[in-house]
Amino acid sequence: MEAVTSHSSPDTISVELSSRRTGMSFQRTRMSADRTLMSVIRTSLSLISFGFTIFQVFEKLRDQAVITHAGSARNFGVTLVALGIVMLIGGIVYHLQFMMHLREQREAMIADGLVHGESAFPPSLTLITAIILLLIGVFAIISMVFRVGPFG
Repeated sequence: MEAVTSHSSPDTISVELSSRRTGMSFQRTRMSADRTLMSVIRTSLSLISFGFTIFQVFEKLRDQAVITHAGSARNFGVTLVALGIVMLIGGIVYHLQFMMHLREQREAMIADGLVHGESAFPPSLTLITAIILLLIGVFAIISMVFRVGPFG
């Protein structure tokens, strides 16, 4: 594609501006998908941490003989952690599907010459964070249920 200058025809300038706006819209859509995943992370983190805290508090109260039965409260804590993990898995799967579809659309538009393809989609730090939180959540629930590790 030829370089667009101030001496280019108005049609050429218009097409170039349209192509750049479309390319920027892909970036905005990608960032929007990251923000959606961040909201899933925030909610999952709240569920996981609240469930883990409930579990630990009632375990400690039972261990110190302050209460005799803490089973239902502990089960509620485990359920909250499991719900946080399931929600996080759903958010990650949705994010991956959405991003693959967005990349396919972008590649098709690049092939048709409708947008420039100079910049690549960077790796999603939000997705990496979600995967790390998922691993922590799985480790926490295994520790809670099977009483192994530092949290058991």
